[in-house]
Formats: sequence, structure tokens, C-alpha cells
Amino acid sequence: MFLKLVYFIEIQMKVLVAVKRVVDYKVQIRVKSDNSGVETQNVKMSVNPPDENAIEEAVKLKESGLATETISVSIGDEKSQDVLRTSMAMGIDRSILVRSQNTIEPLAIAKTLKKIIETEQPELVLMGKQAIDDDSNQTGQILSALLNWPQGCFISNLKIENNKVLISREIDEGIENLETSLPAILTCDLRLNTPRFASLPNIMKAKKKPLDIIDIETLDIDTSPKIQTIKVIEPPKRKAGIMVNDVKELVQKLKYEAKVI
Repeated sequence: MFLKLVYFIEIQMKVLVAVKRVVDYKVQIRVKSDNSGVETQNVKMSVNPPDENAIEEAVKLKESGLATETISVSIGDEKSQDVLRTSMAMGIDRSILVRSQNTIEPLAIAKTLKKIIETEQPELVLMGKQAIDDDSNQTGQILSALLNWPQGCFISNLKIENNKVLISREIDEGIENLETSLPAILTCDLRLNTPRFASLPNIMKAKKKPLDIIDIETLDIDTSPKIQTIKVIEPPKRKAGIMVNDVKELVQKLKYEAKVI
């Protein structure tokens, strides 16, 4: 009788999470009076919701022993430190702020992250599938092309087994299951997990965790805008509905007024 022993060696990896500071999702968005953009002065800001899922997944990988270190990165002005502190209160080990006073477009963001990745050498990069302020959904894909790393977009499930990355993502036909290798870039869907709340003790601990600041000018990256915003306007207000007396009247209005049937 022969016994076959199979050993699975898991990679001890470093995980980097990209985090963006956006207007809180509960805030009613207001357009500036000059129609140049969205009002952000005296408005509550918070972590981009899909980025919270990326943070949570990174922390879970650390807790499971698959990750040795977790790092969060944000690109923005000094105020972006608050979302990095939030990420560390959720469990991230340390943070990096790439300081920039200007609005940075997805291509420049991806180039900036590439510079940070080349320095930090993570095996896995996580980020939200898109930011709720511009809904670009571009940074992860551009970064994947710049690094020539495999990518998984809008992932709703993640497993790392036998040094393989197993992901699931929702598509029109159902659930698509994919397998890739490390290093990899994954963009996270809201269905991936339920982000934890930052407790008061952890918020206090986060204030003592390392937060490095790098000026974007030192990275020698072209951050000049490639897109010009002509005008920002609010969508037309929705008209009030009407009450109908019966199904017959409803069908008549759908057929002859709305013309949808």
C-alpha cells in the first residue's frame, strides 16, 4: 500500500488596495452654480463604497494568513488622509498618500499606481470596480495593461488556493468563474463582501499607524488632463405620476399615451 502525500504551499503575499475619497453616497448631489462640476465644499466625504469592499477583502486575506501585509493608497490632497485612516481603522496595516492638488484622470491614476507598485512589489492589487463620482470604471483595466498583469473585473467571490486566484463575477448570462495567477489586479463588486464598521478603539489605533506622503511631482508622471468638462447639469426632474381607475384605463394610457405596448 502506497500513500501519496500532496503538499499545497500558499503564497505569503503583500496586498495593495487603491482607495478614493468621494462625496458620501447618502448626500444629495448639487451642481455648482457655474455648472463647472459637483459641489464638494462643506459636503460629507467618505471612502468610495466599492473600495470598502476591496479593503474588507484585503483585511480578510491578512486575517486568514494568506497576506503578510496590507497597504492602502490614495491620490488626492491632504484631506484624502481621512479615507486612508478609515482604511487602517478597518484593518489595513499602513497607507500611502500621493499628494496632488489637481483632479487626476484614470490614465494618470493608473500610471501613479504603477509607480507605487514597482516600489512596494505587491502580489495582489485590489480596488473598487468604479468610483461613484465619475463612474469611469477604467483604472483597473488601464493598470493591468500598463503592468501586463492579469485582471479580474467586478468580482463577487474570491478564493486563493494552491497559488491560484479563483474568482466569480456576474455577467448577463449568470455567474462566470475564472482562474488566474499572481500577481493580479482585481476590481471588486459590492456583492463581494460586507465591509466591517471601524470601531472606536480601532479608529484610535489607526491614528498611530504609518501614513507616508509622496508628492506626485516626484514621480515624473504626466498628469495633465486629457478630457475637458464642458458643462455639468442636473438631470430633469421626474414628472409626478397619475392614478388610474382600473386596468382598462392603465392599458389605454400605456398604449396610446406612453406608447410602450
